[in-house]
Amino acid sequence: WAHSSALMADSLDALGDAGIYLLTLVVMAGSVRQRAGASLLKGALQGAFGLFVIVEVVRRAISGDIPDAGLMTVMSLVALTVNVTAFMLLTRFRNEDLNLRSVWLCSRNDLANNIGVLVAAGFVAWTGTRWPDLLVGLLVATLFMQTSFTVLRAAWREWTTGIPTPMDDGHGHTAAIGHTEPKP
Repeated sequence: WAHSSALMADSLDALGDAGIYLLTLVVMAGSVRQRAGASLLKGALQGAFGLFVIVEVVRRAISGDIPDAGLMTVMSLVALTVNVTAFMLLTRFRNEDLNLRSVWLCSRNDLANNIGVLVAAGFVAWTGTRWPDLLVGLLVATLFMQTSFTVLRAAWREWTTGIPTPMDDGHGHTAAIGHTEPKP
């Protein structure tokens, strides 16, 4: 991973996304409880990635090499191209249900990760130190953890109640399983 915590976090996220997208497709037509179970798994995976990256950042802070800024840049630009496409395709479905929302959140995280790796690569090249990379790695881990808590909380509510979580579209409307209703 070019000795980069930020690139490692971004790569782990991309690897996890492949499984998450497959799982989402498998349960898309399933019951609320099946979709909630998939979202619980997705949330747990995001949390595990966050914890792993935090451990790696600490390890690399104690004894790590300076990352290869050129390789970080190339890999992040390739990933950014793919992730922008996926994000654009998923955006219109982000308020359908928690299962699709969690996939959209993963794609949003991908974009933040890619941009973070680019910024880290620039600062690593400029400063000649590993600290910008470690900072971005820690920020990415924080984003993983925040997404994990958000998805796990909503998925647990759906799992225990069998009622879909309304998804807010940011414009005063909520949607649950594709039905849009104005907020009171």
